[in-house]
Amino acid sequence: MKTHPLGHALNAFAACVALAGCAVGPDYARPSAPISPTFKEAAGWSPAAPADALERGDWWTLFEDPALNALEARVKVSNQNIAAAAAAYRQARALVSEQRAALFPTVSLTGGGTRSGNGGGGGTTVVNGDGTVTTTGGGGTRTTYRASLGASWEPDVWGRIRRTVEAAKANAQASEADLAAATLAAQGELAVNYFGLRQADAEIMLDQATVDGYGRTAKITENRFNAGTIPHSDLLQAQTQLANAQADLAGAQQQRAVYEHAIAVLVGEAPGNFSLAAAPWRDLAPQLPPGVPSTLLQRRPDIAASERRMAAANAQIGVARAAYFPDLTLTGSYGFASSALGALFDSPNSLWSYGLAVAETLFDGGARKAQVRGARAAYDQAVAQYRQTTLTALQDVEDQLTASRVLETQYALRRQASAAADAAEQMVDNRYRAGLVSYVEVFTAQTSAYAARRALVQAQAQRQTTAVALIQSLGGGWRAP
Repeated sequence: MKTHPLGHALNAFAACVALAGCAVGPDYARPSAPISPTFKEAAGWSPAAPADALERGDWWTLFEDPALNALEARVKVSNQNIAAAAAAYRQARALVSEQRAALFPTVSLTGGGTRSGNGGGGGTTVVNGDGTVTTTGGGGTRTTYRASLGASWEPDVWGRIRRTVEAAKANAQASEADLAAATLAAQGELAVNYFGLRQADAEIMLDQATVDGYGRTAKITENRFNAGTIPHSDLLQAQTQLANAQADLAGAQQQRAVYEHAIAVLVGEAPGNFSLAAAPWRDLAPQLPPGVPSTLLQRRPDIAASERRMAAANAQIGVARAAYFPDLTLTGSYGFASSALGALFDSPNSLWSYGLAVAETLFDGGARKAQVRGARAAYDQAVAQYRQTTLTALQDVEDQLTASRVLETQYALRRQASAAADAAEQMVDNRYRAGLVSYVEVFTAQTSAYAARRALVQAQAQRQTTAVALIQSLGGGWRAP
């Protein structure tokens, strides 16, 4: 019994599909990372927020500041760094689809017509098996029409394409994590700049009040100098103190402008078109529950990105090893050729072909072996980078936990120091107005009180920016898919 040519093609196709079930190269398993059961600096931590506070994506709402909430909502939409990261993620996803398309046959449809002739007569025209026409001898003209459907397929017998798709998919997931990292970084930077601006607002109010107070003291000192009751040095000290306070006020105003410009860029606006009005400072620094390190590995986008790139590097080992095995390509076509358009699709005019091509490199001077070694080295590098990223993340959390605890203590002490300095300044000022003390004591008391007030404002801002840094080090509100 004679087997139809199409049957031979189907048998070859089935054999390739059966072989395509295997994929060379190591299957991925996440390597261990250097973690500890708990954070050392979390000892004695007593969170004031619920234990699931960080499960919310909008982590900035913990600061309960409406102006900050409105600005953060604009970052994800208008920030250009986030837009670039989002475009890179879409590009990575498109590459996955492109690589996956190689798993399927390529099918093409062709058609056309030719008219040919020569100068002699009585020639003959032969239609070849591939649909082309050969004219020999004689003269006259000939017209030939062709239509065919062709296909070619490279079966993924050794898993090279599947490993390539696996690597592309892992890289796309890493790009997704990069997008989350860019978003978290922009949101955190905005929060830090916003609190810096509010700190500048508070310092401007403080400096303005100080300038007013020093101005009154300088006027009293000038009156007493004109009356001849105090030396000229007292007046010079008062004027020096007033000028320094005015300079501090100008510096705070300049710093506020810088923060405002930075916020404008983060929300995607030109600084010249953006302004943020002064507002009362909400002195709220939420205490956040630190997650255990195993949770940290899932929360932080930089760790997730590093782990996914490690998986992509592992897949590339399989791609390199697949080069040791032969490449198989199946081709086939079916069509018609005729000199009459009306008879083009008649059975006698049908043409078909199929084939199987095998290509194997017999000698390459060790190139494939070197490629496999290079892929393994790239994987080892990715593993080391993953572990280093994890260690750095744990260090970040430990550092921010330490800073949060110390700043909490410092803030309470700064408040005590500022209250005591204010009281001392008032007492000395009253005594000076009564003529009981020299201006030296007033100068000392006022300088100490001013320094204590500024230190308190700085401590307030540091507590909030440290809370933001701790949120970022814990991964914000992002969760690995």
